[in-house]
Amino acid sequence: MKTVVVIGGGITGLSAMYELQKWKKANGEDIRIVLAEASNQLGGKIRTVKRNGFLMEAGADSIVSRKVETMPVIEELGLEKDVVYNATGRSYIYTDGELKPIPDDAVFGIPASIESLAKSTLVSAEGKVAALKDLYTTNKIFTKNDSIGAFLEHFLGTELVEKQIAPVLSGVYSGTLSDLTIASTLPYLIDYKEEYGSIIKGLEANKQKFKGGERKFLSFQNGLDTLIDAFEENLVDAEVLKNTKVHKIEKENRHYHVYLNNQERIEADYIILSIPHTAAESLINDSDLKSEFTGLKSSSLISVYLGFDVPDSILPADGTGFITANTNELFCNACTWTSRKWGHTSKSGNLLVRLFYKSSHPSFASLKNMNKEELLDIALGDIHKSLGIDAEPIASEVTNWTDQMPNYLIVHPQSVEALESKMAADYPGIILAGCSYYGVGIPDCIKNGADSAKKLIQMF
Repeated sequence: MKTVVVIGGGITGLSAMYELQKWKKANGEDIRIVLAEASNQLGGKIRTVKRNGFLMEAGADSIVSRKVETMPVIEELGLEKDVVYNATGRSYIYTDGELKPIPDDAVFGIPASIESLAKSTLVSAEGKVAALKDLYTTNKIFTKNDSIGAFLEHFLGTELVEKQIAPVLSGVYSGTLSDLTIASTLPYLIDYKEEYGSIIKGLEANKQKFKGGERKFLSFQNGLDTLIDAFEENLVDAEVLKNTKVHKIEKENRHYHVYLNNQERIEADYIILSIPHTAAESLINDSDLKSEFTGLKSSSLISVYLGFDVPDSILPADGTGFITANTNELFCNACTWTSRKWGHTSKSGNLLVRLFYKSSHPSFASLKNMNKEELLDIALGDIHKSLGIDAEPIASEVTNWTDQMPNYLIVHPQSVEALESKMAADYPGIILAGCSYYGVGIPDCIKNGADSAKKLIQMF
């Protein structure tokens, strides 16, 4: 009987287990499927906290609707009735001591029309003139492997990028634009530049692709833990081991010894490593792979929720949050007005906000060593300065994701490709999976888990 061990019970590992179990049932195969998770609960970066009438997502807070529509998993798990969608509203950028709206008709802060550029209150007249260069210059030097920051600045000007685009795009992709490739962020922009002669005109011609109606994101009435619980409940023909940390993998011929923290050992034919790349590197412990693993980078994020006994109607009626443009003004990089964006998170209609503190902020070095009380004081200071709220919170949640947020830098695709090649040659039957390599969104992770399982199945 073959044995497959999936290490890591986040959404990628759960998806892989689910796919393996489906194949096992459909084909009547006698195969042992084991999931080993170091913590006492499954879900990884998905964790729902309920406190004092508020629902708080300590990790990921939603799923991109247009991506999940291509996957049947929600229907298969019977979760359609539990789905909720985001409320729509305007996003702001906090700069010069006030909230300024991100212009309508913008994609990641990039104007999708000349009118959108003209109406921006974030960019000077000179900055707008500089952005018009996009309309009459051609691309002769950039490929999709080049920096997205350099590409945008070349055609749209430095001011527009720094004041309006970078705050949005850097927030989404957790990195400095100069370090991120076009391929790993917005690869279609080069295509638009080639086809329409202009990034702005290309976005304008394709704006319906980005509108996606009002329901751009989805979650579940009782939080994203609903998805994790459903996966776990459906793994009836598999072994799920919680509080089980794998501390070593040894290769013997074409088989592997998986050593657990409870002194047990599993003899495995195949392994899926759905854990951060740093943990995978440690388990494999092969100096020949060091250079490839070194090319994979991670950043840090601290998330702070604050729930208040005040109605969220005190905030601008059309808003759902803001991004910070000038890091000298606030400690936070962004603030989501969660109760406004997600009605299910505050049944009473009281205000719930979530602040994000990222390692890209110059002050993060001092923040990362603070305790919970100190971080709450910092967050309350940011809320007072940006939103004018002095109330004390009745609920809070602080989560520190140190070195756990993948950054897809310019060398990322080459590092992953080289790593895959060496792993296939030296460790056949071990698959690397997860957001360290193949995409950070929940749909990306679900797909990667399923694809990893299918890849293994081809080896059986």
